[in-house]
Amino acid sequence: MEPGCDEFLPPPECPVFEPSWAEFQDPLGYIAKIRPIAEKSGICKIRPPADWQPPFAVEVDNFRFTPRVQRLNELEAQTRVKLNYLDQIAKFWEIQGSSLKIPNVERKILDLYSLSKIVIEEGGYEAICKDRRWARVAQRLHYPPGKNIGSLLRSHYERIIYPYEMFQSGANHVPEPTEEDIEKHPELKKLQIYGPGPKMMGLGLMAKDKDKTVHKKVTCPPTVTVKDEQSGGGNVSSTLLKQHLSLEPCTKTTMQLRKNHSSAQFIDSYICQVCSRGDEDDKLLFCDGCDDNYHIFCLLPPLPEIPRGIWRCPKCILAATQEYSLQSFGEMADSFKSDYFNMPVHMVPTELVEKEFWRLVSSIEEDVTVEYGADIHSKEFGSGFPVSNSKQNLSPEEKEYATSGWNLNVMPVLDQSVLCHINADISGMKVPWLYVGMVFSAFCWHIEDHWSYSINYLHWGEPKTWYGVPSLAAEHLEEVMKMLTPELFDSQPDLLHQLVTLMNPNTLMSHGVPVVRTNQCAGEFVITFPRAYHSGFNQGYNFAEAVNFCTADWLPAGRQCIEHYRRLRRYCVFSHEELICKMAAFPETLDLNLAVAVHKEMFIMVQEERRLRKALLEKGVTEAEREAFELLPDDERQCIKCKTTCFLSALACYDCPDGLVCLSHINDLCKCSSSRQYLRYRYTLDELPTMLHKLKIRAESFDTWANKVRVALEVEDGRKRSFEELRALESEARERRFPNSELLQRLKNCLSEVEACIAQVLGLVSGQVARMDTPQLTLTELRVLLEQMGSLPCAMHQIGDVKDVLEQVEAYQAEAREALATLPSSPGLLRSLLERGQQLGVEVPEAHQLQQQVEQAQWLDEVKQALAPSAHRGSLVIMQGLLVMGAKIASSPSVDKARAELQELLTIAERWEEKAHFCLEARQKHPPATLEAIIRETENIPVHLPNIQALKEALTKAQAWIADVDEIQNGDHYPCLDDLEGLVAVGRDLPVGLEELRQLELQVLTAHSWREKASKTFLKKNSCYTLLEVLCPCADAGSDSTKRSRWMEKALGLYQCDTELLGLSAQDLRDPGSVIVAFKEGEQKEKEGILQLRRTNSAKPSPLAPSLMASSPTSICVCGQVPAGVGVLQCDLCQDWFHGQCVSVPHLLTSPKPSLTSSPLLAWWEWDTKFLCPLCMRSRRPRLETILALLVALQRLPVRLPEGEALQCLTERAIGWQDRARKALASEDVTALLRQLAELRQQLQAKPRPEEASVYTSATACDPIREGSGNNISKVQGLLENGDSVTSPENMAPGKGSDLELLSSLLPQLTGPVLELPEAIRAPLEELMMEGDLLEVTLDENHSIWQLLQAGQPPDLDRIRTLLELEKFEHQGSRTRSRALERRRRRQKVDQGRNVENLVQQELQSKRARSSGIMSQVGREEEHYQEKADRENMFLTPSTDHSPFLKGNQNSLQHKDSGSSAACPSLMPLLQLSYSDEQQL
Repeated sequence: MEPGCDEFLPPPECPVFEPSWAEFQDPLGYIAKIRPIAEKSGICKIRPPADWQPPFAVEVDNFRFTPRVQRLNELEAQTRVKLNYLDQIAKFWEIQGSSLKIPNVERKILDLYSLSKIVIEEGGYEAICKDRRWARVAQRLHYPPGKNIGSLLRSHYERIIYPYEMFQSGANHVPEPTEEDIEKHPELKKLQIYGPGPKMMGLGLMAKDKDKTVHKKVTCPPTVTVKDEQSGGGNVSSTLLKQHLSLEPCTKTTMQLRKNHSSAQFIDSYICQVCSRGDEDDKLLFCDGCDDNYHIFCLLPPLPEIPRGIWRCPKCILAATQEYSLQSFGEMADSFKSDYFNMPVHMVPTELVEKEFWRLVSSIEEDVTVEYGADIHSKEFGSGFPVSNSKQNLSPEEKEYATSGWNLNVMPVLDQSVLCHINADISGMKVPWLYVGMVFSAFCWHIEDHWSYSINYLHWGEPKTWYGVPSLAAEHLEEVMKMLTPELFDSQPDLLHQLVTLMNPNTLMSHGVPVVRTNQCAGEFVITFPRAYHSGFNQGYNFAEAVNFCTADWLPAGRQCIEHYRRLRRYCVFSHEELICKMAAFPETLDLNLAVAVHKEMFIMVQEERRLRKALLEKGVTEAEREAFELLPDDERQCIKCKTTCFLSALACYDCPDGLVCLSHINDLCKCSSSRQYLRYRYTLDELPTMLHKLKIRAESFDTWANKVRVALEVEDGRKRSFEELRALESEARERRFPNSELLQRLKNCLSEVEACIAQVLGLVSGQVARMDTPQLTLTELRVLLEQMGSLPCAMHQIGDVKDVLEQVEAYQAEAREALATLPSSPGLLRSLLERGQQLGVEVPEAHQLQQQVEQAQWLDEVKQALAPSAHRGSLVIMQGLLVMGAKIASSPSVDKARAELQELLTIAERWEEKAHFCLEARQKHPPATLEAIIRETENIPVHLPNIQALKEALTKAQAWIADVDEIQNGDHYPCLDDLEGLVAVGRDLPVGLEELRQLELQVLTAHSWREKASKTFLKKNSCYTLLEVLCPCADAGSDSTKRSRWMEKALGLYQCDTELLGLSAQDLRDPGSVIVAFKEGEQKEKEGILQLRRTNSAKPSPLAPSLMASSPTSICVCGQVPAGVGVLQCDLCQDWFHGQCVSVPHLLTSPKPSLTSSPLLAWWEWDTKFLCPLCMRSRRPRLETILALLVALQRLPVRLPEGEALQCLTERAIGWQDRARKALASEDVTALLRQLAELRQQLQAKPRPEEASVYTSATACDPIREGSGNNISKVQGLLENGDSVTSPENMAPGKGSDLELLSSLLPQLTGPVLELPEAIRAPLEELMMEGDLLEVTLDENHSIWQLLQAGQPPDLDRIRTLLELEKFEHQGSRTRSRALERRRRRQKVDQGRNVENLVQQELQSKRARSSGIMSQVGREEEHYQEKADRENMFLTPSTDHSPFLKGNQNSLQHKDSGSSAACPSLMPLLQLSYSDEQQL
């Protein structure tokens, strides 16, 4: 039974060997070692060591090759036979004018060849029909029983095969018509079954010839289309002239045959394509590619005979010469494989590829063609291994691989190889061939030329699958293949040598042929042994390299191969006789094993030559002449009968000089007389024995040497050889290249032992320094060494030295035993004995005991010193090291006791260390008393404890800290905040629980809280000043550039010094007296500086002037630009100019509003037009009452702050100014002026303005009415601050716009001055006004003085217009924001209307969310306006009469520092405020 494609069973695996690095160094030696095992399988695989990875040396860019084309189903022998049979039967029916239908049986195309063969084996058609055995035929074809398939097969046989079989059997009985009959009857010419030879050869009806002539090749049918009808009317020519004829089964499926040509071409196919003649058909050559025919003598160059194997014409060769590079071939191969299997190439299992390959080669329906870059000459294209030559420089790594024996360029020419004695570079044998494969590309069953070894290395790529058959089964394989495909071997006896035939391994195994397989992966070798058949295919794109090699054991197989070639009449690659004689001519250069093998082969060859020459004499040939056959080309010395290459002798004829024969075919030379024939010889019969004798001497030299070695090693003559004599024998074996035999190994081992003994003896008897580097011998080893030296077959004079050393060791041993017996001995004696023992170079058991005693004494001494009270305390690491050392020394009572004490001490120390560590790291800190107790407990521990030491240091720092706290708390002054903060920071870092720390932290927290309250009271939002800078006078007020640059630095965050204005250091701030003195000095500097600055700025040209002098100094706004044109304002304090949009400006609408029937707006001197720049007004300027509340809170603090003392100074300065201002206002002249202003205001109020009632109404709706009295102003300010009467911006916008228009319309009506201020009154008031503006405090007297000064001069219309323009600009921005807010409200209402259908609860939530959103927006608007109000001067605050406080006690302020009380004589009554006033902060 022939296995199907799905039933392919992989053969067993071949042996796989993995040599070690030592074995890998000798390639041929390792192959000889594994040969007994591997030869039984025919092939084996070798995996090199993992580190052996030769670089790929092929020049990839220049590597181009033309691959072979392989049709897979033409490779398999049985498939090829079936295809040939189908070709013949298809041509038969084609010539008969009928279309052939190949039927389907059980859904498979009927195998006509197998059906015909089984019918013949069962006795023929008639016998089967007679015995009704068609069911058996169906069973043999593997059809299932019980379906009446036998009858169906009989029908098909009768219709298709039987006529063809009958025609074949009766063709010779058909009378052939003459040419005249064919001329008279043209239909005979059309039938083509009549006629001379070549026209009939396509049917395969002629007898098979031995040579490949054109009638042999009938395997190329046309591609036919099967029709179910037969041609009628005998019109055969219409069918013959069809372009395509295909075999189509009954199911209308199409089967592709292998070749394409028309029937008309078939009729004329036996015509030479060169000369167009069909004569001399025995020399007509058939192309395997295109079916064209050529005379062998018409080709260029002409061929001497019909070639064996596959032959392609020049036209097909040119058509197939598609060159590939490695890259292009790889792309084609990978694309083919991935498309075929429909998956990535690396994911296709090897088992799947293997089954598919054998299915394809066995299929007659599927025609798969692949390409194989085989037999590429490495000399031309370069080897994959590095090669040493002068053309290129190799790296050290490449040189190593270039000389390796496993390099396929090196292995054939190794010393142990036979092929190194052949001078010619035999391609494929001595010179490697390269193979570039793709999936399914195959190499057919074959054995190597001359039955040599072969080795194949896969450089890279996908695996290569191999099948192998051992040499013992080679003939069995040939018999099975001939038995299964006799049609092929009848015409080609050497078919297996043509490498064109495959056969399924399962088929061979089913006939008893042992087959093995393997998958060769990249980096692995596969070796085939002599006469081992092997085949295989590639799993995918890969690159391999192969070469042949021959060893000594091959020589008998090589001789048998020549005899086999002689029977097959096959050409030899080289002359075996020449190779043997060449090696015999130089026997000294041969490896010993090779010399022995050559001697045996030479002896057989000489005996055979004697016999043949004797037979030649008996024939009567007496003439002879010497011939140097090695100088002749091979084709001139080949036997014309068996094609063997002659070397020792040949028979030639004087009359027939064109040919010669070997002495085995002396009767086949020619028909000439023996007297005309003569012997051509290379050596005489006397020279051959001489060569044989030289070989014998070389072969037997080993035996002579072996006898000498045996006598020396076994001391047969009773005399021990010297070391030099044994070394000479070993050198002789190396020089004469003797094999690595057991005797040689014994000699090497003996020399190694002698050398080892001598080295040990030299180590014993040499000096102390030399012996210290060598390991010491034990006493037992010394005795063994002495015995070994006595037993070795070598005479060594060093044996006496060893005996002397042994005597010294034994004497020392006795002394050591005596010393150990009298313990306790003195340590000095033990140490001296130990040193003497070390000088001996031999380990004595007693010396070890002495060493233990010495180590114990040393360790106990170290422990005693470490624990001594007077000694410096050692660390825990030292004590632990002592304990570790004590564990290593030998045990004794004293050592055990010391170890126990040391261990107990360490345990206690570690426990206290853990406690100390816990105290240092615990979150809950322990009080100092606890730490003192721990430290007292550890004072008696004689070990340095790091954690205890850290605890001591922490306790010392804590005690010092407590002392510092006591010193500060009990001092003459309250402690400064900086000092307390430093103490708190230090106390927090200490790992000690401190009760004072909590009190200090509370004091610091209270001080910071007071400072934050003061900062919120004085500092503006996002102010660039610190609280201390605001409270202190601006000492550099006179320098505009310095003041301005410092303000810019503060705005940018670059200036952070609080005390620079007072000129005080951090230490000065701790002294209250220094702060007060510096404050007083700062006041004077500030006053002088502002006067200087006013003079400087007043000298600057006004930006409102039409032109400015280029050289005159100009003002610079806070934005860094020069203020010019409309919209600029001049500061009333520093007289400098600024852009109105860059600074906070007063709002005219914050002025008091009239009633509906009065028009006090004409009292322009009461309008809020006073402007102070941000450089002059640095803070919010709170009222004096607020500052006094801060001072009350400061009085309760047990901490001194620089800001508190500065605040006291500021308050004193403000009260002093207030007293002076009140005195000035209470004078008679000023009182009269104030009375005059009041009367003027009453007159303005009495004038009704009915036409402006609507305007006033709108104004009244947005702002409260301010009366002339201070109380009304206070009420208005209170309303503004609380926000109860402040409406939303959208309500305020219309009225505000009307007010601005009203004020603009009143500008032409403003007249002044309304008062006449004498210079005696004006100058003091202006000075008071300037000093009041310097104060960072809001006082009502300041506003009163301002009104008087304003009324005493004309109205500043330019400033009023500027303020109106700025307010209009701000009003427009407010209206824009109001509109955006209104649009947002409307959008929310629309969204609410769209969701009316929602639940009530959702609606309520939506309303709440909308309401909260509106309120937040209104709150943001109000905050915006509040921020603007904060930037304004606080002129609307109510006046407060501080006279009750001033009339009180004028005693000094109660400070702990009595020296500073004189500086603040008037603050004490003000500090007696109620706590409710303080809460107003």
